[in-house]
Amino acid sequence: MFIPSTAEELTALKWGQLDIILVTGDAYVDSPFIGVAVIARVLQDKGYKVGVIGQPDITSEKDIMRLGVPKLFWGVTAGCVDSMVSNFTALQKRINNDDMTPNGENDKRPDRAVIAYTNLIKKYCKTKKPIVLGGLEASLRRVSHYDYWSDKIRRSVLFDAKADVLVYGMGEKAVLALADAFRGEKDFKEIRGICYASSEAKPEYLLLPSHEEVLLDKMKFTEMFKVFYENNDPKTAKGLCQKQDTRYLIQNPPSENLTTTELDRVYELGYEREAHPYYVAMGEIRALETIRFSVTSHRGCYGECNFCSITAHQGATVISRSEDSIVNEVKGITKMKNFKGYISDIGGPTANMYGIECVKKQNSGMCTDKRCLFPQKCKNMEIDHLKQLTLLRRLRQIKDIKKVFIASGIRYDMVFEDKKRGLDYIDELAEHHVSGQLKIAPEHSEFEVLKLMGKPSKEYLDYFRHHFEEANERAGKKQFLSYYFVAAHPGCNEQDMRHLASYAAKTLHTRPEQVQVFTPTPSTYSTLMYYTGVNPFTDKNIYVETGLKRKGLQKDILAGDE
Repeated sequence: MFIPSTAEELTALKWGQLDIILVTGDAYVDSPFIGVAVIARVLQDKGYKVGVIGQPDITSEKDIMRLGVPKLFWGVTAGCVDSMVSNFTALQKRINNDDMTPNGENDKRPDRAVIAYTNLIKKYCKTKKPIVLGGLEASLRRVSHYDYWSDKIRRSVLFDAKADVLVYGMGEKAVLALADAFRGEKDFKEIRGICYASSEAKPEYLLLPSHEEVLLDKMKFTEMFKVFYENNDPKTAKGLCQKQDTRYLIQNPPSENLTTTELDRVYELGYEREAHPYYVAMGEIRALETIRFSVTSHRGCYGECNFCSITAHQGATVISRSEDSIVNEVKGITKMKNFKGYISDIGGPTANMYGIECVKKQNSGMCTDKRCLFPQKCKNMEIDHLKQLTLLRRLRQIKDIKKVFIASGIRYDMVFEDKKRGLDYIDELAEHHVSGQLKIAPEHSEFEVLKLMGKPSKEYLDYFRHHFEEANERAGKKQFLSYYFVAAHPGCNEQDMRHLASYAAKTLHTRPEQVQVFTPTPSTYSTLMYYTGVNPFTDKNIYVETGLKRKGLQKDILAGDE
């Protein structure tokens, strides 16, 4: 059964009033891959009456008020992706397509959606109830941040939206704690994983440079960002305060990571794995093609690529589900209507991090003086693909399973570092888990650019490519690697792109089709570099391409269209 999204469903359920109404910038798809669906199911599992409103019309009350007024609070999210990333390309052109909107037309998600939806609620809901922001857009914009689309430093979205609370990160624990606090009319301000506004700073918390300071001084912005970034691990993070106007943003330490048992439960909550009928009637939702028969094996990524926002939102500690939980989910999928025997993907942010994590980090938290994989693998990170291989072998034995594909990307440098089973892993990938092509993301070839990205050198790619080709020969298959590259990253110039184009043609024997211009998104080190023009790890100036035409030229150089 779906979480209700219409008044007719509430009548059928004989629910007089919902406890919580969740508003999202996506059409409502009841899938474990969709954050609002996960939060709704987690709340429902604890006895709360929850409703979901997807993509409400912001010009009237007909959508936003169709489920009435919640007893406890409104929850607001822009959806799975920041609304500005959904609506605009890196070259500032409007995006016409949206896989999370019926018929794929990008005409229902407003810019700066969490602000737009909060204003919508306040305009038409005369009964004041707390508004809680969450999801990726809110999480990455929770402190003062550089906004690429306005080319300026913006305040915390909590202040711009004038909401009551902001939940950051993977919000299951924080949202449940908030619901319990609101139901019991108790103080919520000590809950981990939330931000709120206060007239005073908390003396025991770290005081960030104020919004006014970071607005005027790029060095202060860098100082602020470093402290913010270094306080994302639940085991080591301190609380943060930042003066935004006459008030302070209070960021409590992050929520504790879910345990394996808790994560298993999240994925066992009876998702329909389909779009709600209300939205199906409006047209096809293309995202379902890739997520309907896909399975999440873990959360988090310790790759810490400088352009990636996962550390600030999902976390840099990998939490893996149990084998049994994943196997049971796949068995359930085999019973679904229209299932043809193919699991589209099994993985997470990085597929081959399943079951691999540093014991020291799990017990004591992230190191402050080094990363797990860059510039080289930490000696404490023991890489062994045995757990993923064992999982994949079990999945292949399930009745009615023809193929289990890995489509969510792998770290080939980790394969190189696995001296026990790295080559076995490549063999099994090639023989059983590739659908014609395996997508990987080298991003670039030039050492200095890769270093600024926080990515491994191309020698790791050459190693993986060589052994992947050999594995395909042994398996008697004609499969190939598909490469994802980025143009115009800070530190990258046109000559770097020409070198990359030459490497792609002469060594990889390809003309790349998947080339994206770097998009500065909030709360990443690469965006910090883009805004300041400085490498924050060396304090040296770097080249940054800011002109839209020349960014496009960098992409054209690689695509062979210059």
